Amino acid sequence: MTPSRHGKAAKVCGWRLRPNPLRRRSYFVEAWLLIAAWTLAVVAAVGTGAWTALAVERHVDAVRAGRHPVPAVLVEDARRTVGTSDGSDSYRATVRWRAADGTSRTGLAHVDSSSKAGSTTHVWLDARGRLVPTPPTAAQARLEGVVLAAWTAAGAGGAVLLIGRGMSGRLERRRLEQWEAEWARVGPRWGHKTG
Repeated sequence: MTPSRHGKAAKVCGWRLRPNPLRRRSYFVEAWLLIAAWTLAVVAAVGTGAWTALAVERHVDAVRAGRHPVPAVLVEDARRTVGTSDGSDSYRATVRWRAADGTSRTGLAHVDSSSKAGSTTHVWLDARGRLVPTPPTAAQARLEGVVLAAWTAAGAGGAVLLIGRGMSGRLERRRLEQWEAEWARVGPRWGHKTG
């Protein structure tokens, strides 16, 4: 007996086009559900990652636009403060600068460790003339954007996959309940025939 010439053509992606009494409609639904979940997960991950990267870039641009550097003179030598989270030391000193209105202002600013009283440095001010931290550089902003984009992309994609897995699990439970109900109906009759 030779196999049908159409046997190979009738098989598409592992599914035969001919009806199979053991394959339920829920298998077909579950397959498409998982394909849709993976597709949506990729779209959600790429979309939220790109949106996050853009949001970080805009935020950093706004921060940089709202700050400007001005020259300042150290009133005292740089002094070591508590170490930073990366293990390096931080140095601060009181500095004096001229405000936009010409008045002299003083404040505490981060400076290089070798800075001495009387030397000049640059400090950053906001639109109101208040001393603010140095804004992130373009490389720091890019790194922050990439890290945050990766986290949000993973979170969004993972959430979609978890929802898809939950729906797939629900289909599986329903399928098992149907099998159990059918077996309860057919099993006793089948047992009598095998004697």
